[in-house]
Amino acid sequence: MSRYRPPRARRTPIITPEGEQLLRQELQTLWQDERPVVTQAVSDAARNGDRSENGDYIYGKKRLREIDSRVRFLRQRLDSLQVAGEVPADPAKIYFGAWIRLQDEDDQTLVHRIVGPDEFDRQPEFISIDGPLARALLGKSRDDEITVQTPGGERLFWIDAIDYSGEQRPAGW
Repeated sequence: MSRYRPPRARRTPIITPEGEQLLRQELQTLWQDERPVVTQAVSDAARNGDRSENGDYIYGKKRLREIDSRVRFLRQRLDSLQVAGEVPADPAKIYFGAWIRLQDEDDQTLVHRIVGPDEFDRQPEFISIDGPLARALLGKSRDDEITVQTPGGERLFWIDAIDYSGEQRPAGW
């Protein structure tokens, strides 16, 4: 009997073109580069005899299971994702892919980009569209004020600027 795993939280099926390219590269690297090497290592280790005490065989099989699991996940996820690369019809409002410059109550400047849940960990400025800050920002315009519930309490932000320049942080931010 397998171990119970609770279902994953629903993720928004949207990604930037750059994020999709990175997921496809990871899939290709795992399937075409890493998996054949590990498979050969497991095969070589299996020829050495007693598999119950063969560390190369045991850990190789474990790594193969990890690779296969990740490949399955990536293939299913890539099939379900929608790539959103165009600038929205109203670039004065915040939508997916926007760079946003915020001011907080302490007059600190924060810069974020709203990206999909599969890519927010690529850069420190990236925030997931499913996160509370991104949800509060969506549809807002420059000079709007938002309140966000954070672990440290409510925080107030003012939207200072919006830009749709792509992967790189806008110049001068």
